[in-house]
Amino acid sequence: MSSAIPTRADLESLPSYVPGRTVPGAIKLASNEVPGGPLPSVADAIARAAADANRYPDMGAWALVDRLAQELDVPADRVSVGCGSVSLCQQLVQGLCEPGDEVLFAWRSFEAYPIITQVANARHITVPLDKDHRHDLDAMLAAITPRTRLVFVCNPNNPTGTAVRREELARFLDAVPPDVLVVLDEAYREFVTDANVPDGLEFARTRPNVAVLRTFSKAYGLAGLRVGYGVAPEEVTRAVRKVYVAFSVNSVAQAAAMASLDVADELLARCADIALERTRVYDALLAAGYAVPETQANFVWLPLGEQSTLFAEHAMEHKVVVRPFAGEGVRVTIGTPEENDVFLEAARSFPAA
Repeated sequence: MSSAIPTRADLESLPSYVPGRTVPGAIKLASNEVPGGPLPSVADAIARAAADANRYPDMGAWALVDRLAQELDVPADRVSVGCGSVSLCQQLVQGLCEPGDEVLFAWRSFEAYPIITQVANARHITVPLDKDHRHDLDAMLAAITPRTRLVFVCNPNNPTGTAVRREELARFLDAVPPDVLVVLDEAYREFVTDANVPDGLEFARTRPNVAVLRTFSKAYGLAGLRVGYGVAPEEVTRAVRKVYVAFSVNSVAQAAAMASLDVADELLARCADIALERTRVYDALLAAGYAVPETQANFVWLPLGEQSTLFAEHAMEHKVVVRPFAGEGVRVTIGTPEENDVFLEAARSFPAA
């Protein structure tokens, strides 16, 4: 049924978020999920919370906010939660930007950034990654204008896995104007093994224009429940909470997040195992002739350019689903050792390998 109701004309140009495909019978290495599900104690908490699904959740998730403040050693009025860290990205843009204000980020980076910026009627400014597929912080600094309100630094970067080191990030933050918020998007922080890649909280605790975003989707194995959190200056947190969609972090997600914090050591040990597998896959790809950049996330990036779609189709023929970015590269999530072996066999047999 057609309608004469007008919608926003600019939505025609809005890029669509492309999730990793799920193909029955195939190994899914396309969505940066972890291979292990919730631990038994977390699954029990989920089941208990589900029994009360007829009741509204705590709208502000205050128990989770207080617990995170304690775990992170920051005041609770600097902590916010959202329906995944991507929701907090959008809340930050909505809370800080007037129509026409600018949001700056590297490209390629998290594909939701341009979408949430346009939805909030702001203008996105992109700065190309450098030749090593890393953030070019000098170029990003040069791109800041009087209309810039927010800068996203995805660290490690999705989809390349590359990471900014402590000294270069500190120099960048020293030079950013004090009225521009730098958001360190650290969805993959728990997989970092290089001590020179900073914990963004080092900067958020001491600098008044730095925010940090994290998620329970990756390391904590709760991608299906959608809960993330942020640490930001008090006035920024107030704005983020103002534009929060009421009850969007549901009661099951809140219970699962709290239970996951109780067993964080065991979950982080799983991340260490994934990091070891990441190194094995990375080394095998280098040995097979692929120019894979360094990675500190739970995935690898194959910069295959125009061959990216062909590679994804080849992998699918071997029952492996990967995430192609047409004309640029392919992102492959680290799965179980057995899943990774199937992927590596496919990669070695790709004609252009």
